[in-house]
Amino acid sequence: MLRWLILALAIPAAVFVLACVVERRLLFPAPRLAQEPALDARAQRIWLEAPGVRSEAVLLAPDPPPARPGPLVLYAHGNGELIDQWLGEFAELRASGLSILLVEYPGYGRSSGAPSQASITRAMVAAYDWAVAQPTIDRGRMIGYGRPLEGGAVCALARERPLAALVLESTFTSVRSLAASLFGVPGFLVRDPFDNLGSVRAFAGPILVLHGERDEVVPVEHARLLHEAAPGSQLYLAPCGHNDCARPWAAIQGFLVGRQLL
Repeated sequence: MLRWLILALAIPAAVFVLACVVERRLLFPAPRLAQEPALDARAQRIWLEAPGVRSEAVLLAPDPPPARPGPLVLYAHGNGELIDQWLGEFAELRASGLSILLVEYPGYGRSSGAPSQASITRAMVAAYDWAVAQPTIDRGRMIGYGRPLEGGAVCALARERPLAALVLESTFTSVRSLAASLFGVPGFLVRDPFDNLGSVRAFAGPILVLHGERDEVVPVEHARLLHEAAPGSQLYLAPCGHNDCARPWAAIQGFLVGRQLL
């Protein structure tokens, strides 16, 4: 009887551990690192230190350089990407006077550690704290921008530091709700819940929600629920899916101008 009791307890424990390992591999599929790309003359590579984390970041300064401290977009890329892939993508926003801070996640690229909601949040907080100490950055115009999983990273940051606005692209309400709807995974197995719905409810600033109407990965209903949870938020739906949407620079610029952040 004792052997059967031990076996009855061991099997669920093993299943739980396996599910947790699989969950993180699905959530954080860090791509293979290629050769380190060169930076342009207005870019600066930075190393961020936080407990258990040493993360790479790159500051893309406005071009042309501004005459006074300006706004900054703290950008969190997709979970299957690296900051290397975004170095040349922000020319239009930089030309409008925005600085862009690309933050690499623990365990991705050249950053040490392992990715999780906690470690990514620590990296984002370290990036924020570094940025607000820079004389070229207006700390009152710090904007969090994340897509798609890492909309959760900027939502988590918004609970830790004051942001002037949030831009959430192809973002879900929570990992638990997405996992339950797509795979039937019970919520207690999700270690990194990224409760974005709760975060936007608690956020007092302006929010722009961007989403593809034909998104097959994160259904557009998630965007509508985020929008409904944040009175005064702006919802922009594009005629596209998940990874085939054109860059929404015009929508972001219009949103920031309308909120007097640019």
